[in-house]
Amino acid sequence: MARAPFATVLMILLSFAVESCLSILHQNLMINTNNTPLILNHRLDTTTTMFMPLYFYDNNKFINSASKHARRHLQTRRHPNARMPLHDDLLINGYYTTRLWIGTPPQRFALIVDTGSTVTYVPCATCDQCGKHQDPKFQPELSSTYQPVKCNIDCSCDNDRVQCVYERQYAEMSSSSGVLGEDIVSFGNQSELPPQRAVFGCENMETGDLYSQHADGIMGLGHGDLSIVDQLVDKGVISDSFSLCYGGMDVGGGAMVLGGIIPPSDMVFARSDADRSPYYNIDLKEIHVAGKALPLSPKVFDGKHGTVLDSGTTYAYLPESAFAAFKDAITKELHSLKQIKGPDPNYHDVCFSGSSSDSSQLSKTFPSVDMVFGNGQKLSMSPENYLFRHSKVRGAYCLGIFQNGKDPTTLLGGIVVRNTLVTYDREHEKIGFWKTNCSELWERLHISTSPPPLPTSSNTTNTSTDMAPRLAPSEPPKYDTPGAIKIGLITFYMSLSVKYSDLKPHISELTEFIAKELAVNVSQVHLMNFTSKGNDSLIRWAIFPAESDEYIANATAMDIIAKLNESRVHLPDSFGSYKLFEWNIEPPPKRTWWQQHLVIIVSTSVVMIVLGLLASGLWFLWRRREQSLVSYKPVDSAVPEQELQPI
Repeated sequence: MARAPFATVLMILLSFAVESCLSILHQNLMINTNNTPLILNHRLDTTTTMFMPLYFYDNNKFINSASKHARRHLQTRRHPNARMPLHDDLLINGYYTTRLWIGTPPQRFALIVDTGSTVTYVPCATCDQCGKHQDPKFQPELSSTYQPVKCNIDCSCDNDRVQCVYERQYAEMSSSSGVLGEDIVSFGNQSELPPQRAVFGCENMETGDLYSQHADGIMGLGHGDLSIVDQLVDKGVISDSFSLCYGGMDVGGGAMVLGGIIPPSDMVFARSDADRSPYYNIDLKEIHVAGKALPLSPKVFDGKHGTVLDSGTTYAYLPESAFAAFKDAITKELHSLKQIKGPDPNYHDVCFSGSSSDSSQLSKTFPSVDMVFGNGQKLSMSPENYLFRHSKVRGAYCLGIFQNGKDPTTLLGGIVVRNTLVTYDREHEKIGFWKTNCSELWERLHISTSPPPLPTSSNTTNTSTDMAPRLAPSEPPKYDTPGAIKIGLITFYMSLSVKYSDLKPHISELTEFIAKELAVNVSQVHLMNFTSKGNDSLIRWAIFPAESDEYIANATAMDIIAKLNESRVHLPDSFGSYKLFEWNIEPPPKRTWWQQHLVIIVSTSVVMIVLGLLASGLWFLWRRREQSLVSYKPVDSAVPEQELQPI
């Protein structure tokens, strides 16, 4: 009977302590919504490097077009272009990606921009041998505009001779294969170019780096009928040109333009012979280090495929003799630096320590490098165009230019064109280079990046099928240290064509629908405030981390933002038409030491209370037991008189 009161008291104290802990945690998750919003920075973990394909298929001709020569001389009217932001970081991820939407309604994909590939492909829903990538696989059955490319004499066909197939293998032993389909492709909200029908690959198998990379697939920008550029040019919707601008050593991201732009007056051009090789090549004749030409014959840069630009390759690779001369010339100029081992013992990197950790100061210790073309024009490169940071030694840098084995091809990857606008003017068979800050490209080219205005009609439907996808803000993040941003809160506004008095009884139901559409728990969705105006309601929503988390995972945050930007939140017709706008991302709140260790403090207190109560209970039970074991005499029994002890 003595145990029941003790157990009851213990349970009450435990319940009170747990409730107090949860209450305090909930209060700390209620973030001050006046914090300065952050731009989402999604960094990947892979370091995949894409090299040139081992071979190309030129027998796939699905587009009725004139000859390549005739296609280069398009109408003189101004064509629209697709301006698209680039994401990720060349040396952290091994590549740059852009966002592409395929299907109706649009399904989003992150694709590596690759001038060395001639087909665009994404993982297909039927693929059992595809890796886990950034976005869900493409589901053809969910797109009302998808059509398979039927087998014909101009393509390779599947075993049943029903559908055209493709296959690509790459030099680093990765591969991709699948079927070909056609659907609507959209380019984002910065694009003047409206969505277009295009042929793409739907992967059924991928191996190697393609399987393990975080990006979904490849956007092929090379020469070939399946190239996205060739398809758009053949349709007459863009001029025969495109441009890429990769970010620098400290800032990732960048920009891409499908179609022509007005080149800056000081852009440097090199001839590009489309008949020389299937890749984009330039007529490189000399390399200068610190103003001195390397002692090489111009023919050394003309072996095999010549000098090739490949945006899907991370570093640069020179023929054996050219690399030896380049390394020696660089080393001779670095009198104050010490040559050290590279960060990876498996590679014999050429690295130097003793320089500034500030990349803007590298030109004070490392020499300038110039590339001289056949027309005499010269591209001057900064140290960031041939160096990468040593990952283990501060102030140390390594050569990002390597020997290309026994292959006589000169391969220039993305490192060579960091913070350089590269225009592939295929119509005039030339490639232009313009040193610039790629994170500020639009401002430097005086191009407006204002997104299209939001629809103002109050009777629009609540579907995004007919709306062009809208991207998240594309300005590259400005951070001092690398790493993923911790997202503490996502807020957005929703305008509904329903009176708030009619909407109020159904707020809980609306919250459940929003949680379901954004793939979060209902407890994470909070109504922050609302405004009623006539027959419309304006609600500010917030998405908080799950109760057990301190912040929202980047992948989850990106998925939520993509759905908000693309209006992929579908509500029942009973809620009327709606619009989503003005989303913000905020960091977790800065907490005091007590708040940061709140759980530990409360948990420790609860454990101490429980242990104290258990100890008290056990002592109480032991005393009762001891008392029950002591023999006693009846009151009337004769007890011998005790002898008094001496004082």
